Amino acid sequence: MKRILSIQSHVAHGYVGNRAAVFPLQRMGFDVTAINTVQFSNHPGYGSWTGDVFSETHIRNLINGLRALGVLYSFDAVLSGYLGDASLGNVILETVAEIKAHNPACLYCCDPVMGDVGRGLFVKPDIPALFRDKASRIADIMTPNLFELEQLTGTTILSLEEARKACVELHTAGVNTVLVTSLMHNAGPSNTVQMMTSSKKGDLYSITTPYLNLTPMPNGTGDLTTALYLGYILGGHSDQKALERTCHGIYSVLEATKGRELCIIENQDTLMLIEDDSRKPRFSATAIP
Repeated sequence: MKRILSIQSHVAHGYVGNRAAVFPLQRMGFDVTAINTVQFSNHPGYGSWTGDVFSETHIRNLINGLRALGVLYSFDAVLSGYLGDASLGNVILETVAEIKAHNPACLYCCDPVMGDVGRGLFVKPDIPALFRDKASRIADIMTPNLFELEQLTGTTILSLEEARKACVELHTAGVNTVLVTSLMHNAGPSNTVQMMTSSKKGDLYSITTPYLNLTPMPNGTGDLTTALYLGYILGGHSDQKALERTCHGIYSVLEATKGRELCIIENQDTLMLIEDDSRKPRFSATAIP
């Protein structure tokens, strides 16, 4: 059984951060150790919430505890998401570097949570530089949305070609695989949204689905998307197959969601394509020459 260390936010109510990632990964057959960077009553998108951002010392103590148990270097992947503070990001990156020094095969999947189109930045001002200047140097996989890809590269993306060039910038920095989790551009079909995966070796795939205009739009879609993609990659699927299966899972969950919170529990079987290849994805990825 492969093991994942997931370091991101936690809410008591709802499905974002670790609450959107841990159960799907466990359902896919992975042993997940969760470290929470924050603990809130609910996602701040509700307008009000209670809880705390955990300190750098708190996170370091948890990492130290895993090291003392002798399990820190046994992870097959590290997954990171929302950070309440840049100091927490530095702890994560130091931990990833330490794990990789003992276990070079360990994958680091970084979801550079910063903001979204229409919302702008919703993290502290020093977070984008952390992802751009530090995380991109050691991440094997990064999963930005369109807004975050622009923030990481300092570019405006209005076409698929501009998205490709932005991904190449991240590959040059060190990222092996970039999954663009939501891509809407001038040349795309109307009322659709695309996902795209780009690899350092030059493989590029896109997948197009109908745009689901949900009101309100559920939070946590990026967290779930990243978890699914990492799960399928760890399960031995190619970039293309992982993209197709990830898209199948997130679209099926969104299609069934009628409120603010993702209906993950009710639709958990849609996440199991990694176990049963006879159930084919609903959407096919296209190779981009």
